[in-house]
Amino acid sequence: MPTLPRNVHEQRSLRNQTQVFRDRLAAGAALAELLKAYEAADAMVFGIPAGGVPVAAEAAKRLCLPFDVLVVSKITLPWNTEAGYGAVTSDGTCQLNQRLVRQAGLDPATVQAGIKATEEKVRRRTREFRAILPGHKVTATTAIIMDDGLASGFTMRVAVQALRNQRVASIVVAVPTGHLRAVTALAQQADAVYCVNIREGLQFAVADAYTCWSDISEDEVKAMLESASRACKESAL
Repeated sequence: MPTLPRNVHEQRSLRNQTQVFRDRLAAGAALAELLKAYEAADAMVFGIPAGGVPVAAEAAKRLCLPFDVLVVSKITLPWNTEAGYGAVTSDGTCQLNQRLVRQAGLDPATVQAGIKATEEKVRRRTREFRAILPGHKVTATTAIIMDDGLASGFTMRVAVQALRNQRVASIVVAVPTGHLRAVTALAQQADAVYCVNIREGLQFAVADAYTCWSDISEDEVKAMLESASRACKESAL
């Protein structure tokens, strides 16, 4: 079993296992167990829409931590919307995976068109999500960024950079499942990485860690944010 960087934490009994979680809520619960040290701490949980929102909302609830969204979207290939060659965040941070750009043979005009379309998507999502759950400056010492899994990890790396730009003291990446290569790479950028189910091998799909898997719609994200907003208002009373 490969040696992990010291700032990576996993549930070793689940290494290389598949169908570990029933769904994203169960994954959030398992992630909260791994993050017990942060319970009621000076920390804030951020979910990456769409799939990371149910994971983060459930984990934040169990850890008694405030919850927010960090809008990040991958820049996808024109012929394959599942494959991305870069990512854009709501603060304008944009990074390209130049290796994939070269491999895909993308010309500069296509790349710029992809960036522009993704920026418009991020602005729209930010506007609509913030109408439900208003954003605020990160004042917690630690920001915990969550998604439903790490394949290449590129989108998460851009998310980490976006919070670095806000000068957050400590940034933690927390995911239910992830490829060993992506987890190890993120350990060089984040202060700590928590991944319940680390897997190795040539083939990797986030969905393989779940027995019940489906895409999360924007309407479902909005419903979850409305629930989180109500919870915030009730706790303030």
